[in-house]
Amino acid sequence: MDPRPPASNAVLIAAVAILALALVAALGIVGIAAWSSARLRSRTAAAQSSGLPPAFEYDLSELKRIDPARIGYCQTAEIVPGLKQARAVAVGLDDRIFVAGDKAVATFQPAGSKVAQIALDDEPRAIAVGGGQHAFPGRLYVAMKGHVEVFDPAGKRLAAWGDLGPRAVLTSIAAADQDVLVADAGNRIVLRYDLSGKLVGQIGRRDRDRDIPGFVVPSPYFDVAVSADGLVRVANPGMHRIEGYTLDGHLEVSWGKQGDLLEGFCGCCNPANFAILPDGRFVTAEKGIPRVKVYSERGEFVCAVVGPEVLAPGATIVEETRDELRLPVVDVAADGKGRILVLDPGAGKVRVFEPKPAKEG
Repeated sequence: MDPRPPASNAVLIAAVAILALALVAALGIVGIAAWSSARLRSRTAAAQSSGLPPAFEYDLSELKRIDPARIGYCQTAEIVPGLKQARAVAVGLDDRIFVAGDKAVATFQPAGSKVAQIALDDEPRAIAVGGGQHAFPGRLYVAMKGHVEVFDPAGKRLAAWGDLGPRAVLTSIAAADQDVLVADAGNRIVLRYDLSGKLVGQIGRRDRDRDIPGFVVPSPYFDVAVSADGLVRVANPGMHRIEGYTLDGHLEVSWGKQGDLLEGFCGCCNPANFAILPDGRFVTAEKGIPRVKVYSERGEFVCAVVGPEVLAPGATIVEETRDELRLPVVDVAADGKGRILVLDPGAGKVRVFEPKPAKEG
């Protein structure tokens, strides 16, 4: 007897198999479509609630609360600069406060009363003021997207330094005694100028022979300052640390670590901004989960200043692209009395913090 099934049976079996495979494929497509649709609706709803286009979003609500016992400062005042989009804060001579945003720089007395407002032709990204040891005390340096402009203490424009090209994204500026340091996030480098605007050097370019790793700058937040010891301090956000260089570009010191806990810097790239207190300690500001903290001169965590409960209650965490400033983040400065100035762009104000009074007994 021939063991093979009749031809009609074979055709039937093949047809059933094809139908089964088609059914499985259809179910898979429906499942993927449903998953994709649900994901798109979730991302679109989040984007609509934040007013921003769809982007990378994270649920880190458990990290947004800071234990009050670890907060060492309290808010004692606030300044409302009246700018639609404030981007940067700095402190000048006599502890005058400068706030940059829109197309202007507003100036305030330490107590908060407005002194003046300087009109600009473009949107400022960062500001710095020459201090008492500067060759031109009170001179104001304003970083635009691709160039620097210089103003005298009365607000008269003195110069506009040369444009740095389409790749430049200037995010920070610092005035030393005889130098001006400019952080360029687009080219991932710190530029050193003399006071006439001549480019005299670069700091931080990758150099294995000098043990310089180079700056990792995934998004347009890249800060620079000059400490009392003369070192150029630079935030290397992608490596979650602050580095100290000589003016000639030698890497002398670095500190910081990645971590979601309060002691570390969380996210892809933090700290976004920082400042230096009169006693040499550092004040750092993070994006993503906005929190401001104090570290010792050696980088040891001291305390928190303020966190997301105040700076961004209910805010959506949105990842930035390196060349696009979708939303200003918290900036920080420190005055001669050790007060910490926190620019809260979401609230449109500068919050002033001082150390909590020591507990009696």
